[in-house]
Amino acid sequence: MIVQLISEYLNWLEVERGLSRNTIDAYKNDLIGFFDYFQNIENLDEIKRNNFSEYTMFLASNNISASSITRKIASIKGFFKYVSANREIKANPALAINSPKLPKRLPKVITFEEIKKLLNNRLTVKEKAVFELLYATGLRVSELVNLEIKNVDFKNNLIKTTGKGSKERFVPVGKKAKAALNEYLKQRELILKTKFGSNYKENAIFINDNGKKITRQWVYNFIKKQGETIHKQISPHTIRHSFATHLLENGADLRAVQELLGHSSVVTTQLYTHISKKRLKEIYFQING
Repeated sequence: MIVQLISEYLNWLEVERGLSRNTIDAYKNDLIGFFDYFQNIENLDEIKRNNFSEYTMFLASNNISASSITRKIASIKGFFKYVSANREIKANPALAINSPKLPKRLPKVITFEEIKKLLNNRLTVKEKAVFELLYATGLRVSELVNLEIKNVDFKNNLIKTTGKGSKERFVPVGKKAKAALNEYLKQRELILKTKFGSNYKENAIFINDNGKKITRQWVYNFIKKQGETIHKQISPHTIRHSFATHLLENGADLRAVQELLGHSSVVTTQLYTHISKKRLKEIYFQING
């Protein structure tokens, strides 16, 4: 019964909530982990509030980070909310469960000077286009790898992307990123025709040697390798954070940045204002001692 309800819930998340396959897989793993721990429980009504505290302590004792525990508990609470709403259980035992408090961490960013250094590295045409586009648009890595040629409006310098919750948004593209993208697309077309023939089709903009779209892991490895040249551990998300921070530091409106990033709440975007204030303090004391 529990397995069937989990399957129904995951299907609901996909169909009704429009969540991505990766997100649904994460929910699935979180729920399986929870019920594997309480493997002797066969009926959802047997789950009590103290079971959640016990499971949280188990996760913490196994050095699971607070952010991961928070996500897992949120997944489990979502499931119990669903089954409760559908009257599959008498009462929701997770109703008043609190997730562990997370330390407020500022996203990692790099400076504009460091961005320029990375762009001056010996990059391939594809790598240059990937980096320029990430920094010019603030796209998530999943949005970048799924970007299709039809999503780029070269005339109006806009990109249409689909973010979390299947929400579409339009992001402007600057001259440098557009130029790098155009150069790559010319090379891409030539390679596809030469290697696979003129009838070969692949919708994704960024492709690998096999003519298929690049993976998120490829982008992570590429950005990580570039970070090593400036002795920093960075990821595609670092570039996204830097994009937002540099915009705010140069006077961009918070709501505009929220729209560009595809944040559902401005509260998330406000975190970048703390980075900007921190950066301003650093600059002030560099000048004034």
